[in-house]
Amino acid sequence: MDAALTGVFCALWIFLNWILAPLSVTLLGGIPIFHDFAVFFTLLLVAWVTGRFGTSSLAGIVGSVIVVSLGGPPPIIMFCFAVSAVIFDLLMSASHHRIRSSAYSMIVASVATVLSAYVAGVLIGVLFTPNDGLQWALTIWGGWHFVGGIFTLTITLPLIAALEKANVRKILGEAQ
Repeated sequence: MDAALTGVFCALWIFLNWILAPLSVTLLGGIPIFHDFAVFFTLLLVAWVTGRFGTSSLAGIVGSVIVVSLGGPPPIIMFCFAVSAVIFDLLMSASHHRIRSSAYSMIVASVATVLSAYVAGVLIGVLFTPNDGLQWALTIWGGWHFVGGIFTLTITLPLIAALEKANVRKILGEAQ
């Protein structure tokens, strides 16, 4: 079941990166908030539904490879988001990859999201726009991705809380 669910979230990663990444460029003048949403919405959901180490990393890496192979956003950007997926996965170990209604779980998910988004932004700033300098990557570009992580949390955590209240994970467990 976890393998099938991870496959579904790989597909979601691909779909959202094809749809939302270009919208960030077009509608927001390159500000990456929608791109961060595409990435971290997927990572939060796969961590929540599987509760297993590695599924977020797998969704990010496999999804990025497929997006790049299909000619999506530049490979450097997708590589940086794949790295951030691994960092997210490692940080989620602090809560055993559980996202529940508890304060600790929500804090771990929030820190994992914004820190991973920030790292992605810094890496993208350094690798994709090296002429702007490290300070610009650490402040402006990393900062925009941090904001993208916060935006993602404001939508995704209430969604997860509603899914928890509806016992969706229990229903999925019964299907196994």
